[in-house]
Amino acid sequence: MGKFEITLRKNGEVQFNLKATNGQVILTSEGYKTKAACLNGVESVKKNCLQDARFERKEAKNGKPYFNLKASNGQVIGASQMYASAKTMENGIASVKKNAPEAAVVDLTE
Repeated sequence: MGKFEITLRKNGEVQFNLKATNGQVILTSEGYKTKAACLNGVESVKKNCLQDARFERKEAKNGKPYFNLKASNGQVIGASQMYASAKTMENGIASVKKNAPEAAVVDLTE
């Protein structure tokens, strides 16, 4: 089962990474001012990841595919890494859908 890891950025903001069972990061959040706001982001991922329409499939300037997960208000909750192909990006989306709903939250800020 995957897990959400809560960490501190160098600038003092809090972020989460959703990691798959193999430890690979599959979704990274923006920086949040508070841990409570970050935990709300985690809950938003768990709620929104089951709806395929919430995944915005994109292509970077270098041609590599990636995706954003958006909330119902259109705000980006998390972004993926860059993928080698559209197929591997779709595997990443499937991994978020599989891992996020039941993922434990591990707080590494303490």
